[in-house]
Amino acid sequence: MITGRVNADYEPIIRLGVCDYDGKLYEQNVIVDTGFNGWFSLPSDFISMLKLPWKRRGRATLGDGSECIFDVYEAVVVWDKKPLVIPVDKAESDPLLGMSLMKGYRLTVDGMENGTVKLEKL
Repeated sequence: MITGRVNADYEPIIRLGVCDYDGKLYEQNVIVDTGFNGWFSLPSDFISMLKLPWKRRGRATLGDGSECIFDVYEAVVVWDKKPLVIPVDKAESDPLLGMSLMKGYRLTVDGMENGTVKLEKL
């Protein structure tokens, strides 16, 4: 099980371990975003620091109907205590955890400040 907390802005937050190019682990707070169907997003400065390998370009339709093109990298994350190789979308926003990474998990959020966030394997 993966756990976290709801922050003062009522965003569900978990900590996710991300490995750099040399395998060093960095922990990062990420917002659980059920409106994001990708895997994971990071801002460009963090991607550069980790020296993640570039893989391809991606295209997405945003909530306002506009489309954007972005770079996709590859990273090893620690997901439910196990290493997992996943695509990482470059986005100049807070790091986001998307629905593709949560596939096969139940998300429970206590909708109040400091409420519990749980991801349980189904």
